[in-house]
Amino acid sequence: MHDRRAAMCYGLVYILCTQVLSTNSRTSTLWKLNTEEGKIVSGTGGSNCKLQSSGAGESKMTAAGESSSTTTGSSNNNNNGDESLVDPYHPEEDEDSTFQIITITAANYRDNTWRRHARGKLIVNLPKATPDSEGAAANHKGTANHPTTSPESADVLDCGKPVNFTYYDDLIGVAQRYSHPVVPEPEVAFLFLKKKGPKSLKNFDIDALERRLRKAKAEKPRSVQLYNQIGNFWRIKGDARHSIECFRSALAMAPTNAEVLLNLARVLFNLQYLDDAIHLTRRSLEVQPRDRSAWRQYFTLGEIFKAYGHFQESVNHLRQALELYPQYEPIKKAIADVENISASSLHIFTVIIIIFLVMCVLYVILSSNESSQNNHELEQKAARHFNRAMAMRSLKGFTQRSFKNRK
Repeated sequence: MHDRRAAMCYGLVYILCTQVLSTNSRTSTLWKLNTEEGKIVSGTGGSNCKLQSSGAGESKMTAAGESSSTTTGSSNNNNNGDESLVDPYHPEEDEDSTFQIITITAANYRDNTWRRHARGKLIVNLPKATPDSEGAAANHKGTANHPTTSPESADVLDCGKPVNFTYYDDLIGVAQRYSHPVVPEPEVAFLFLKKKGPKSLKNFDIDALERRLRKAKAEKPRSVQLYNQIGNFWRIKGDARHSIECFRSALAMAPTNAEVLLNLARVLFNLQYLDDAIHLTRRSLEVQPRDRSAWRQYFTLGEIFKAYGHFQESVNHLRQALELYPQYEPIKKAIADVENISASSLHIFTVIIIIFLVMCVLYVILSSNESSQNNHELEQKAARHFNRAMAMRSLKGFTQRSFKNRK
């Protein structure tokens, strides 16, 4: 018994030693990043690649130096251009390898995927240059000596330099503001109208609104209300990036402004960022002053829940909005639409359930009929077998009696 325990202990020690040897760093493969190839290679392969690349760079440098000493000035310029293309190995690149991986990788939050870019192309959230801006920049360069260019045609109505941080930058719709499509919201023009009606909306002049906002910006450039109005102006045009930037600037100055939060929620709702929209709308409802009506928050929540497919919650919020603002016809129309959708879906589900129950009843009836027929056949077979056995017994008894009578 003692020998068996000692053998087991020796076996465990042997297994532990082999495991340590197999995982020892002296025998394991050293992996490192090859910044030239853009992939992970073994330590020996990576060093060889580095030596080869550095050797090739030195040979190119010497060749360029010899050619530059024997050629003219024009050829010297060409050789200098060739030398600028040489990329010798620098030890500090290994220290920045992690930074390079981070900066050339972009995340797609909607699809939960990653996208890699070429080396040297950093992923920075910067606005893309539009053809109009490029043409304006070219005209500005061409007419630098002629100060007759209109400032309104060269400058874009914005809210100044984008702010560095707000409490809502972690929302996906806000983080991806540079890649949003153009989604105009013409109904936002009602916010700027004194007399709200279909005829006044048709006569709405967006150019006059832009001139008025530019004048207000010149008089008071930093104002929460001005940033909010400029953001709504870009909502009418469908430029989500400029509108979100203006709302961010306003929220940087007033993080609990209920109106700005609701407008940002409407932008993200139209872009189908429903989670972000419902978060901002609920936050706007929390910070809404008690002396102001919250019908717009309830109306927005009703529309968001309708998009989610939660029709009962949508109707509840829309009815709360209708109680606070009974004269607003779009609320009544939205309630009617949701009730019709829920009724039609309920009717479809009812029909499906009835069909399923009928199929179940038919299956039970058919299976019971088959089982009854099988039982009946078995009973008939058993009766036949019983009758045959009784007949054989009676015949046997009759023959025995007749044989006794003969004796």
